[in-house]
Amino acid sequence: MPRYDPAVRRARVGAALAVVAACALCASSTRAAAPDDMRAATTLEIYGGVGSWLDIFAGSPWRRPLAVAADLKARGVTTMYLQTSNYSQRTAIVQPALLGRLLDAAHAAGISVVAWYLPSFTDPAIDAERSLAAIRFRSASGERFDSFALDVEASLVRPVSLRNSRLLALAARVRAALPKDVPLGAIIPSPVGMTRHPHYWPGFPYAGLARVSDVFLPMAYFSHYVHRPDDVYDYTRRVVVDIRDRTGRADLPIHVIGGLASSTSTAAATAFARAATDCSVDGVSLYAYPQTTLAQWHVLANAELLGGGAATGC
Repeated sequence: MPRYDPAVRRARVGAALAVVAACALCASSTRAAAPDDMRAATTLEIYGGVGSWLDIFAGSPWRRPLAVAADLKARGVTTMYLQTSNYSQRTAIVQPALLGRLLDAAHAAGISVVAWYLPSFTDPAIDAERSLAAIRFRSASGERFDSFALDVEASLVRPVSLRNSRLLALAARVRAALPKDVPLGAIIPSPVGMTRHPHYWPGFPYAGLARVSDVFLPMAYFSHYVHRPDDVYDYTRRVVVDIRDRTGRADLPIHVIGGLASSTSTAAATAFARAATDCSVDGVSLYAYPQTTLAQWHVLANAELLGGGAATGC
């Protein structure tokens, strides 16, 4: 399997930007590329390739920002997903000083950083406040996040219709607060998992969320259900197919978050990466950074992630 090369990804993004610029010149000699076009290219640059996740409970990595950034760089990681808070916390930003140091270290290593927050949907005002706090966050040196993603998984609100309306309202508010050229990510439950558990989130608003978000990041945690490589491949493929079918967007950028690294064998990780390659998703990762092994990093780094899944067998 060909090795993923960040330079190739940058070249592809550069080519996309060149096309955007050429189209803009065709329309007008003075008009700049449209913000939506620029955001599309930025989405691929940030969410494409190999990612890694660090939540607020990770412990020691938060106190070793330089070592973490160097390790991620050596493993071929292009984006770090860094949690800022969740609905159970008392503050909008957990450990802001350490958060800022991780952000600075990642940027110094050439790694993009996406902030993510887990809302409860029980208090829309708090969810909005904490999401906006992440967007507005600056490190001591003035660095800010490259993007923001909502972690959509809390099922505290009933009926589901109210939960859906609050989710879409929050996503729309966050989208409006972000600069026009900064993408919004939606971290969503596995469609396969939701099918297996029909009472968890019936009527999940795939299409509505896709209209507001620039990229889906499904929590395709196959390790909860399957372990044989063939089954892992089928599970991952089904997640991608379901998202494209349910959103009606074959071209929707997708970054697939695989099973829990601590419960994933090298063979299972290989099958996961093969499905991601065959389905032409844009990015891959396992959850989470502290548990990911050297063998798993090698597998992820060797996935050929071309993106643009419309022209694939999936």
